[in-house]
Amino acid sequence: MGKFRRVPVGIVGASGYGGVQLVRLLMDHPEVELVYLGGESSIGRPFADLYPHLAHAVKLLIEAIEPEVIANRCEVVFLCLPNGLACQIAPKLLEKGCKVLDLSADYRFSDLATYTTWYGIERSDRATAATAVYGLPELYRDRISEAQLVGCPGCYPTASLLALSPLLKQGLIVPETAIIDAKSGTSGSRRQPKANSLLAEADNSLAAYGVARHRHTPEIEQVCSFLAGHEVTVQFTPHLIPMVRGILATVYATLRDPGLVRDDLLTIYTAFYRNSPWVKVCESGVYPQTNWANGSNICYIGIEVDPRTGRVIVISAIDNLVKGQAGQAIQCLNLMMGWDETLGLPRLGFYP
Repeated sequence: MGKFRRVPVGIVGASGYGGVQLVRLLMDHPEVELVYLGGESSIGRPFADLYPHLAHAVKLLIEAIEPEVIANRCEVVFLCLPNGLACQIAPKLLEKGCKVLDLSADYRFSDLATYTTWYGIERSDRATAATAVYGLPELYRDRISEAQLVGCPGCYPTASLLALSPLLKQGLIVPETAIIDAKSGTSGSRRQPKANSLLAEADNSLAAYGVARHRHTPEIEQVCSFLAGHEVTVQFTPHLIPMVRGILATVYATLRDPGLVRDDLLTIYTAFYRNSPWVKVCESGVYPQTNWANGSNICYIGIEVDPRTGRVIVISAIDNLVKGQAGQAIQCLNLMMGWDETLGLPRLGFYP
């Protein structure tokens, strides 16, 4: 028998919270070998200098970002870069035959004009962008399995879309009535110091931000429009809450049929996600909490109907760094490589 061969993978931009989650998960993945970590500000430094708690397990240095060198060593590359940088590197890696998973917003949009409007970045890689697949496995599993380039969703869109998708796909709601009220921990705002993420600012406080203009709005609307079969606008308001991990999204929408009750929707959701191992629909009268999901790749969904208002209320909880970022990227990798969708991903949270 030949020697077992692991697939060589690399991470460009491994120093952020999403990057270190990828490192942690890939180190435990049975089919891959982490062979490259790239960055600009820490070239030549051991990764353990940035994250000493991994010194016993990760011996790699941070290297320069040179696409040709990366492609010669890696079959799969994760890009964890600020918006506007992945689109400069991905075409070169794809040309060399790499599979690429981008965790920024660069390859999430089918229409680059939308990307430019919301992110203010002009693009010259239209041909490459046209080949990208949106990396939400619960909706695009078959397309992801055939993709070379995946644009991994944002954390808020993941929580919001998993809550909304069955309602839109089955035509159960008036789409324009959808309101998403979402709350995230401070790790969602990257590792760079920001005033609103400081303990003295965030602790004992709850604040909305990006009101009516958050960049995840068009990403959510793009998928909602695909599911509904026509252009849809939604109201999305994110909030910063004083905790490290987690997103709780509460979605409200008006039902087309006011006669629907909670058990009807539980049946519909359970059927919709029957082949989705990372979505858990809660039992009747049970509503999820973020600490259930912390450290796992699971999205928990709870459902209620208010007969007084004729609205459905769907509550979803995820770990923003796992199902909302690194874990979902690995879920996509598993599909791209033809592996089991659950391979190498954590099933159990840190609760409490």
